[in-house]
Amino acid sequence: MIPAACIFDLDGVIVETAHSHYKAWKKLADTLNIPFGKEQNEALKGVSRRKSLEKILAMGNKSISEERFQKLMDQKNKWYQEDIANLTPDDILEGIPEFLGALKKMGIKLAIGSSSKNTKYIMDYLQINDLFDAVIDGTMVTHTKPDPEVFLRGAEALGVSPSDCIVFEDAISGVQAAKAGGMKCVGVGSEENLGEADLVIQTFKGLTPKKLFEQLNT
Repeated sequence: MIPAACIFDLDGVIVETAHSHYKAWKKLADTLNIPFGKEQNEALKGVSRRKSLEKILAMGNKSISEERFQKLMDQKNKWYQEDIANLTPDDILEGIPEFLGALKKMGIKLAIGSSSKNTKYIMDYLQINDLFDAVIDGTMVTHTKPDPEVFLRGAEALGVSPSDCIVFEDAISGVQAAKAGGMKCVGVGSEENLGEADLVIQTFKGLTPKKLFEQLNT
Protein backbone atom coordinates (compact mmCIF):
# COMPACT_ATOMS: atom_id res chain seq x y z
CA MET A 1 0.00 0.00 0.00
CA ILE A 2 1.29 3.42 -1.01
CA PRO A 3 -1.02 5.84 0.82
CA ALA A 4 -2.50 9.05 -0.52
CA ALA A 5 -1.78 10.70 2.83
CA CYS A 6 0.07 10.29 6.11
CA ILE A 7 -1.25 11.80 9.33
CA PHE A 8 1.13 12.34 12.23
CA ASP A 9 0.45 12.79 15.89
CA LEU A 10 2.71 15.56 17.21
CA ASP A 11 3.80 14.82 20.79
CA GLY A 12 5.97 11.70 20.89
CA VAL A 13 6.11 11.31 17.10
CA ILE A 14 7.49 14.57 15.69
CA VAL A 15 8.88 15.92 18.97
CA GLU A 16 9.14 14.60 22.51
CA THR A 17 7.25 16.82 24.93
CA ALA A 18 6.18 14.06 27.30
CA HIS A 19 8.64 15.19 29.97
CA SER A 20 7.20 18.72 29.89
CA HIS A 21 3.71 17.28 30.40
CA TYR A 22 4.97 15.05 33.19
CA LYS A 23 6.69 17.92 35.03
CA ALA A 24 3.54 20.05 34.87
CA TRP A 25 1.18 17.27 35.98
CA LYS A 26 3.57 16.22 38.76
CA LYS A 27 3.73 19.80 40.04
CA LEU A 28 -0.07 19.99 39.96
CA ALA A 29 -0.53 16.64 41.72
CA ASP A 30 1.93 17.75 44.40
CA THR A 31 -0.17 20.84 45.11
CA LEU A 32 -3.17 18.50 45.61
CA ASN A 33 -1.14 16.10 47.81
CA ILE A 34 -1.80 13.27 45.36
CA PRO A 35 1.09 10.80 44.90
CA PHE A 36 2.12 10.95 41.24
CA GLY A 37 5.10 9.42 39.46
CA LYS A 38 6.11 8.18 36.04
CA GLU A 39 4.00 5.03 36.39
CA GLN A 40 0.84 7.08 37.01
CA ASN A 41 1.82 9.41 34.18
CA GLU A 42 1.58 6.54 31.68
CA ALA A 43 -2.21 6.59 32.14
CA LEU A 44 -2.29 10.16 30.79
CA LYS A 45 -0.49 9.50 27.51
CA GLY A 46 -2.60 10.60 24.54
CA VAL A 47 -5.39 11.75 26.86
CA SER A 48 -6.98 15.23 26.85
CA ARG A 49 -6.19 17.79 29.55
CA ARG A 50 -9.64 17.45 31.14
CA LYS A 51 -9.55 13.65 31.19
CA SER A 52 -5.98 13.73 32.55
CA LEU A 53 -7.00 15.91 35.48
CA GLU A 54 -10.03 13.70 36.09
CA LYS A 55 -7.69 10.69 36.26
CA ILE A 56 -5.33 12.44 38.69
CA LEU A 57 -8.22 13.43 40.97
CA ALA A 58 -9.48 9.84 40.88
CA MET A 59 -5.98 8.63 41.89
CA GLY A 60 -6.30 10.78 45.01
CA ASN A 61 -10.01 10.04 45.48
CA LYS A 62 -10.70 13.80 45.41
CA SER A 63 -13.53 15.87 43.99
CA ILE A 64 -13.44 19.63 43.38
CA SER A 65 -15.71 22.32 42.00
CA GLU A 66 -15.84 22.99 38.26
CA GLU A 67 -14.44 26.47 38.89
CA ARG A 68 -11.36 25.10 40.63
CA PHE A 69 -11.09 22.35 38.01
CA GLN A 70 -10.82 25.00 35.26
CA LYS A 71 -8.24 26.96 37.24
CA LEU A 72 -6.11 23.84 37.73
CA MET A 73 -6.25 23.01 34.01
CA ASP A 74 -5.17 26.56 33.18
CA GLN A 75 -2.33 26.39 35.73
CA LYS A 76 -1.07 23.08 34.35
CA ASN A 77 -1.13 24.47 30.82
CA LYS A 78 0.75 27.61 31.92
CA TRP A 79 3.55 25.49 33.42
CA TYR A 80 3.62 23.31 30.29
CA GLN A 81 3.75 26.29 27.92
CA GLU A 82 6.62 27.83 29.89
CA ASP A 83 8.58 24.61 29.46
CA ILE A 84 7.91 24.05 25.72
CA ALA A 85 8.85 27.67 24.93
CA ASN A 86 12.44 26.40 24.94
CA LEU A 87 11.80 24.10 21.94
CA THR A 88 13.80 24.67 18.73
CA PRO A 89 14.09 22.83 15.38
CA ASP A 90 16.93 20.84 16.98
CA ASP A 91 14.32 19.09 19.14
CA ILE A 92 12.61 17.42 16.16
CA LEU A 93 13.07 13.67 16.63
CA GLU A 94 15.86 12.00 14.70
CA GLY A 95 14.96 10.83 11.20
CA ILE A 96 11.72 12.82 11.00
CA PRO A 97 12.92 15.62 8.65
CA GLU A 98 14.32 13.10 6.16
CA PHE A 99 11.22 10.88 6.35
CA LEU A 100 8.81 13.79 5.83
CA GLY A 101 10.93 15.12 2.97
CA ALA A 102 10.87 11.74 1.25
CA LEU A 103 7.08 11.50 1.59
CA LYS A 104 6.66 14.97 0.07
CA LYS A 105 8.87 14.01 -2.89
CA MET A 106 6.54 11.07 -3.51
CA GLY A 107 3.57 13.46 -3.64
CA ILE A 108 2.01 12.05 -0.48
CA LYS A 109 -0.09 14.58 1.45
CA LEU A 110 0.85 15.25 5.06
CA ALA A 111 -1.21 16.31 8.06
CA ILE A 112 -0.88 16.70 11.82
CA GLY A 113 -3.63 15.08 13.89
CA SER A 114 -3.05 16.01 17.52
CA SER A 115 -5.21 16.21 20.64
CA SER A 116 -2.99 19.02 21.93
CA LYS A 117 -4.40 22.52 22.13
CA ASN A 118 -0.80 23.76 22.09
CA THR A 119 -0.11 22.37 18.62
CA LYS A 120 0.22 25.80 17.01
CA TYR A 121 2.85 26.93 19.53
CA ILE A 122 4.87 23.73 19.22
CA MET A 123 4.84 23.83 15.41
CA ASP A 124 5.91 27.49 15.49
CA TYR A 125 8.83 26.71 17.81
CA LEU A 126 9.90 23.77 15.62
CA GLN A 127 9.42 25.81 12.40
CA ILE A 128 7.57 22.98 10.62
CA ASN A 129 4.33 24.67 9.52
CA ASP A 130 5.29 24.62 5.84
CA LEU A 131 5.80 20.84 5.85
CA PHE A 132 2.13 19.98 6.37
CA ASP A 133 -0.88 20.37 4.10
CA ALA A 134 -3.35 20.37 7.02
CA VAL A 135 -3.30 20.64 10.79
CA ILE A 136 -6.12 19.35 13.01
CA ASP A 137 -5.61 19.91 16.73
CA GLY A 138 -7.42 19.84 20.05
CA THR A 139 -9.02 23.25 19.46
CA MET A 140 -10.85 21.91 16.39
CA VAL A 141 -12.46 18.69 17.62
CA THR A 142 -15.29 17.80 19.96
CA HIS A 143 -14.22 14.23 20.73
CA THR A 144 -10.71 13.25 21.80
CA LYS A 145 -8.84 10.02 21.03
CA PRO A 146 -9.69 7.13 21.03
CA ASP A 147 -12.55 8.71 19.09
CA PRO A 148 -11.38 8.93 15.44
CA GLU A 149 -12.65 12.50 14.86
CA VAL A 150 -9.22 14.16 14.71
CA PHE A 151 -7.97 11.73 12.05
CA LEU A 152 -11.21 11.69 10.06
CA ARG A 153 -11.12 15.48 9.93
CA GLY A 154 -7.50 15.28 8.81
CA ALA A 155 -8.41 12.99 5.92
CA GLU A 156 -11.30 15.29 5.01
CA ALA A 157 -9.04 18.36 5.05
CA LEU A 158 -6.62 16.58 2.72
CA GLY A 159 -9.42 15.41 0.42
CA VAL A 160 -8.58 11.72 0.74
CA SER A 161 -10.42 8.60 1.89
CA PRO A 162 -9.61 7.34 5.41
CA SER A 163 -8.69 3.97 3.91
CA ASP A 164 -5.96 5.74 1.90
CA CYS A 165 -4.30 7.16 5.04
CA ILE A 166 -1.56 5.92 7.33
CA VAL A 167 -1.51 7.34 10.86
CA PHE A 168 1.66 7.56 12.98
CA GLU A 169 0.96 7.40 16.73
CA ASP A 170 2.83 6.86 20.00
CA ALA A 171 -0.18 6.33 22.31
CA ILE A 172 -2.60 3.42 22.45
CA SER A 173 -5.57 5.82 22.46
CA GLY A 174 -4.28 7.23 19.17
CA VAL A 175 -3.77 3.78 17.67
CA GLN A 176 -7.34 2.90 18.62
CA ALA A 177 -8.58 6.17 17.10
CA ALA A 178 -6.83 5.46 13.81
CA LYS A 179 -8.20 1.93 13.63
CA ALA A 180 -11.70 3.13 14.53
CA GLY A 181 -11.43 5.56 11.62
CA GLY A 182 -10.62 2.77 9.17
CA MET A 183 -6.98 3.79 8.74
CA LYS A 184 -3.72 1.86 8.81
CA CYS A 185 -1.65 2.75 11.87
CA VAL A 186 2.08 2.72 12.58
CA GLY A 187 2.89 2.75 16.28
CA VAL A 188 5.99 4.67 17.30
CA GLY A 189 7.38 3.15 20.49
CA SER A 190 7.21 -0.28 22.09
CA GLU A 191 5.39 -3.33 20.75
CA GLU A 192 4.21 -4.04 24.29
CA ASN A 193 2.24 -0.78 24.49
CA LEU A 194 1.22 -0.41 20.85
CA GLY A 195 0.49 -3.97 19.78
CA GLU A 196 -2.87 -3.02 18.24
CA ALA A 197 -1.07 -1.04 15.50
CA ASP A 198 -0.53 -2.59 12.06
CA LEU A 199 3.22 -2.05 12.47
CA VAL A 200 5.38 -0.80 15.33
CA ILE A 201 8.66 1.08 14.84
CA GLN A 202 10.99 2.40 17.52
CA THR A 203 12.51 5.25 15.54
CA PHE A 204 12.43 7.04 12.18
CA LYS A 205 16.24 7.05 12.05
CA GLY A 206 17.32 5.40 8.79
CA LEU A 207 13.71 4.58 7.86
CA THR A 208 12.54 5.30 4.31
CA PRO A 209 8.92 5.36 3.14
CA LYS A 210 9.73 2.47 0.77
CA LYS A 211 10.96 0.30 3.65
CA LEU A 212 7.96 1.21 5.78
CA PHE A 213 5.38 0.52 3.06
CA GLU A 214 7.04 -2.85 2.32
CA GLN A 215 6.79 -3.82 6.00
CA LEU A 216 3.15 -2.71 6.16
CA ASN A 217 2.29 -4.81 3.12
CA THR A 218 3.90 -8.04 4.36
